[in-house]
Amino acid sequence: MEYENRRHAQIAGELFKSGYNCAQAVFLAFSDMYNMDRETAARLSSSFGGGLGRLREVCGAVSGMAMVAGILYGYDDPKEFAGKSEHYARVQELAKAYEEINGSIVCRELLGLSQKREEPTPERRTGEYYKKRPCEQLVRIAAGILEEYIEEHPLVKTEAGK
Repeated sequence: MEYENRRHAQIAGELFKSGYNCAQAVFLAFSDMYNMDRETAARLSSSFGGGLGRLREVCGAVSGMAMVAGILYGYDDPKEFAGKSEHYARVQELAKAYEEINGSIVCRELLGLSQKREEPTPERRTGEYYKKRPCEQLVRIAAGILEEYIEEHPLVKTEAGK
């Protein structure tokens, strides 16, 4: 798949394999595009792994994509209705692209789980874990979709961006 071979997609896959959760892997893969230290970025995105704290809701890779979109393109004036609408449309476009490829944006559906899991303890990252989980591929796809979006929608320099 073409998305998985993009530069940020490869970085996201490596970050996931190094132990970061799905949201962190995607968010940190784009750290070259925003002005935030790595520790803060990792902490900020840490809650979104496992579909939000392993609740198996929206996939962490999608959340990571949305976080990057927010820091690069988001609005900061709560009264800016047009900016809010434009940004929500952007997030929905990104989520739709991800869903078209993967069939869902919901963690438990992507993992083939029949119900929500609320067990907070993550599984150990072993060879078996990586064999049974599509997460590395999913973070690569999310990062690739976002990289393509950024290429097609050049950034306007802001304080958040470099």
